[in-house]
Amino acid sequence: MKTNMGDIEIQLDGKNAPISTANFLKYVEKKQYDGTVFHRVIENFMIQGGGYIIKDGRFAEKATDAPIKNESNNGLKNERGTIAMARTSDPNSATSQFFINVKDNPSLNYPNNGGGYAVFGKVTKGMNVVDKIREVETGSFPPFPTDAPQKPVIIESVTVIK
Repeated sequence: MKTNMGDIEIQLDGKNAPISTANFLKYVEKKQYDGTVFHRVIENFMIQGGGYIIKDGRFAEKATDAPIKNESNNGLKNERGTIAMARTSDPNSATSQFFINVKDNPSLNYPNNGGGYAVFGKVTKGMNVVDKIREVETGSFPPFPTDAPQKPVIIESVTVIK
């Protein structure tokens, strides 16, 4: 994952999270993530991206495919450096958005009121970049009232390394 703040290498876990991994790779293949931003940054929680671009001075959501089944009961935990699927309050609503945990977040693990957030990989190189991103200044950026980077953190491209 090439960002305007540096590169992040992520190892996906297709064995324990086959649905989430296949979903992420499908979006990578379609170049869905290229030009998107990390739109939500909470310094002591996570950095979230993969769903928005900046258009006309505000975040604009990109169209996505249908939501996937939540696999948060796969045994993987939301620990520092793991990547997980972002979703709404509906456990089976994840599409393209993901987040990288910047600390251990056990409250996001299964069962979490029947849901949990599906971990599907981990950062293997570039946690220093993740830490730089988590320290950016945040505030309001339409349509979000809080937690939005004040200077864009852009995902320039995501490519698969085999």
